[in-house]
Amino acid sequence: MTTAIHIENISKRYVIQHGSAAGSLKELVEHYRRLITRRFIPNFKRGQKDPYEVTTEEFWALKDVSFDIPKGDKLGILGRNGAGKSTLLKIMSQITKPTEGRIVIYGRISSLLEMGTGFHSELSGRENIFLNGALLGMGRTEITRKFDEIVAFSEIEQFIDTPFKRYSSGMQARLGFSVAAHLEPDILILDEVLAVGDVQFQKKCLIKMESISNSGATVIFVNHGIDAIKQFCKHAIVLEKGRLILDTHDVDEAIRLYLGESV
Repeated sequence: MTTAIHIENISKRYVIQHGSAAGSLKELVEHYRRLITRRFIPNFKRGQKDPYEVTTEEFWALKDVSFDIPKGDKLGILGRNGAGKSTLLKIMSQITKPTEGRIVIYGRISSLLEMGTGFHSELSGRENIFLNGALLGMGRTEITRKFDEIVAFSEIEQFIDTPFKRYSSGMQARLGFSVAAHLEPDILILDEVLAVGDVQFQKKCLIKMESISNSGATVIFVNHGIDAIKQFCKHAIVLEKGRLILDTHDVDEAIRLYLGESV
């Protein structure tokens, strides 16, 4: 079986900052006053914690995650908030690099991660189709050829020349999904795309995702809506606190584990 994405011992570390010396002007002045006082006045309030002191700590969003995604797979990623799902998708989308481990990707990726990503709020929907399409790797000729199809699928023809900032969250999701889905990708990555929008458009998205998968593409799907995962996915992984705790083709088993039920 041909592999679409190979993930080997991936870990991602972030450095979290606590406190800030760059808050209000009053806090900034107080911070530097304490620094000067401590430097020139011996034994001044030694041991007393400076409330404006900046400290850091390490946070591992992912830790030693390994699995393979076969070509043509329909993978659902499950996990509670903070489990590492979005970080994993950003690594697979090549938005960020892992701190440790490696990832090998075979094919062209199209991804829709956060609402409004790759769109400019001041540009119209029409202009943003060309902008976002270019960011996803589409040439101008390809975008022009698919423009009418993208607009028709999004169902926002009436507002195509309206600034993106005036779109509702549902309209933004429609346009974002439509551009990403019409790239004809080898790998399509979607993060909570069905969380916004009406039921009919959600069904339309699932049908389009099925069509993309049937063409041989790999679809990777994160959604807190269990019904959508159960309906669409044939393969699932479960993340917990940055670690992979289950990799299975029994989607029902993954859902039970995610819901905290016995498996």
